[in-house]
Amino acid sequence: MRVKNMENYALIEQFIENYYEKNSNSPSIRDISAGTGIPTTTLHRYISEMKENGTLEYSGHRSIMTKKARETLKKLVKIPALGSVACGLPKYAEENIEGYYYMPQELIGHGKFYYLTAVGDSMIEAGIHEGDLILVRQQPTAESGQIVIALIGEEATMKRFYPEPEKHRIRLHPENKAMTDIYVDDCEIQGIAVKLMRDIF
Repeated sequence: MRVKNMENYALIEQFIENYYEKNSNSPSIRDISAGTGIPTTTLHRYISEMKENGTLEYSGHRSIMTKKARETLKKLVKIPALGSVACGLPKYAEENIEGYYYMPQELIGHGKFYYLTAVGDSMIEAGIHEGDLILVRQQPTAESGQIVIALIGEEATMKRFYPEPEKHRIRLHPENKAMTDIYVDDCEIQGIAVKLMRDIF
């Protein structure tokens, strides 16, 4: 076996940890090779030895993890992305999950969460634009004035929730002056919007 460059061990470990901090998931062998300049065939030998001595955990294509990355991951919540809100809310099932994101537990609190992609401009005055990724806390109730994902029949919509019990109805308010309120006798609350993710250009 060829003599290995000891600096490469530290280089590989540091790259994996930096990748986790930036992407909240594991790099592939190709990612590590591109980031460190170590050829993939050589990299496989390093990864194998680092796994044997306990420096890394590795069980497949994107499951390379250092001890530090494992501790970081323990503090993160894995949140599924379930499509777009304008198209209705898919059932919470494995086949409807488009991907996953990780968020720090301390940032979002406790509960069950999912992400939806905003479509349309009905909430632009609340700062929610088309393409924004909305973090939703799954719950069946909401307080007056909260932004909710409401299911009306088979269609889901994101609006501000204003119950009007004296009139036996619910007002769903779009945050867009060009649009009018929606009045319904009842609706099913799928969750409340708590945060959004957007690239800043």
